[in-house]
Amino acid sequence: MSPSPTPRRGLLAPLAAAMLLAGCASMQGVAPSTAQLRDAPSLGLNAADPAQRAAEVAPLAPNWWHALGDQQLDRLVEQALAGNPNLRIAQARVAKAMAAVDGVDSSSGPQLNGAFDATHQRFTAKGMIPAPLAGSVQDTATLQLNGSWEIDFFGRHRAALDAALGTAQAAQAEVAAARTLLSTNVVRTYLQIARLNEQAALARRALTQREAMLDLVQQRVRAGLDGNLELRQSEGAVPDARQQIEAVNEQLQLARNAMAALIGQPAKDPLTQAPQLATLQPLRAAEAIPVDLLGRRADIAAARWRVEAAQGDVANARAQFYPNINLVAYVGLSSIGLDELFTSGARQWGVGPAVRLPIFDGGRLRANLRGRNADLDAAIDSYNAAVIEAVHEVADQLTSSRSVALQRTQQQDSLRSAEAAYDIAEQRYRAGLSSHLQLLSAESAVLAQRRLDVDLRTRALLTQVNLAQALGGGWQPEAKVALSSPNTHAPSARP
Repeated sequence: MSPSPTPRRGLLAPLAAAMLLAGCASMQGVAPSTAQLRDAPSLGLNAADPAQRAAEVAPLAPNWWHALGDQQLDRLVEQALAGNPNLRIAQARVAKAMAAVDGVDSSSGPQLNGAFDATHQRFTAKGMIPAPLAGSVQDTATLQLNGSWEIDFFGRHRAALDAALGTAQAAQAEVAAARTLLSTNVVRTYLQIARLNEQAALARRALTQREAMLDLVQQRVRAGLDGNLELRQSEGAVPDARQQIEAVNEQLQLARNAMAALIGQPAKDPLTQAPQLATLQPLRAAEAIPVDLLGRRADIAAARWRVEAAQGDVANARAQFYPNINLVAYVGLSSIGLDELFTSGARQWGVGPAVRLPIFDGGRLRANLRGRNADLDAAIDSYNAAVIEAVHEVADQLTSSRSVALQRTQQQDSLRSAEAAYDIAEQRYRAGLSSHLQLLSAESAVLAQRRLDVDLRTRALLTQVNLAQALGGGWQPEAKVALSSPNTHAPSARP
């Protein structure tokens, strides 16, 4: 007679049978993801291009705005990064994603819990319970430890953990992108305040000049050299200049309000001194799009991690088609009658595998897999859109930077010509050789050129700031997310 099967062989038999039946829930006919990730060469970023090799300068420093050389600006940026609620919201998302990672990781290790149940009950006299229990009222109790361990043969937990880690990494990168956007907005607003300060100074100079002109015209009218037409023209120019001052002051106060909101103190004036364009140093400018642009931007890194998370979700959805295999065990005490609970005869224990196999689910698993594949396609296309927009932004800022530099060169020539023309017109008017209208026209040309000079100087700095943001704002990839309490995983054998 052959020997009877050992307990180990008896436990393995159901496992072998389950694995043979694993094909009962089929993935056949579910189309996989078709989207493809764009890489640097597909975007025209070629390391062999001499122009792009020349552009390979070191990435920006994380505190790149310090290069502008304004301590007040440095303080404002640091205040914004410390107190802006939108940044805190992004940081809270990271904490939530990390908690999700730890939750997924904890479910893959051995589980142990204790239970105690006590019941006061009457046993039926008409059922399968024999006398003397039938029809009696008794106390029953169970005190037990239950353990289980889901063995990750098909990579289900590993895929879920990969998805959670990808989401956490994306949230981390999104915080960095939010910091870059916030710091850039503070610098932009600061430059606008500096621009408006200079525009306000020009408007006040224009008012002083027009009041002086009105006084001169009044003297000429009294001397019979000018008439009421010139007097009324000069009188109308004064309130017009005052209106321009008020309009600039309104814009200036709105910009200061915006800065106060950015640093999280909307009821307080954020500036201790008026910013000046002349004190700000130009930033280092790139000459071409860097080949490693995609690795410098936090928003692109976040989109890439979203793809990783979606790939983990797809792998998890595929693993759902395969058996779920658990080792379960329990040990404890169970008795009828509380006084018998702690006797030696109340002991009970058990150990063995538990196998769950999807056979027919009405198409639920297939629908879930199709949905996850669609999510992966969307994540890949979102990443591709992000990298295309990144290259576009850098290209635009490089174009604007070159154009503004050329515009400033031409505008300086125009400003010098307008100032020379005004000096001549003023001398001719005082000598009675030209009309008041000619003098006002020359004055308007000078003021227009001076305003344009302020705007172009501001644009030159803003373009450099925008380029710094487009190049990643000094972001540097952080270390990968680490588990708070890593478990020892069962070997993964993905199909």
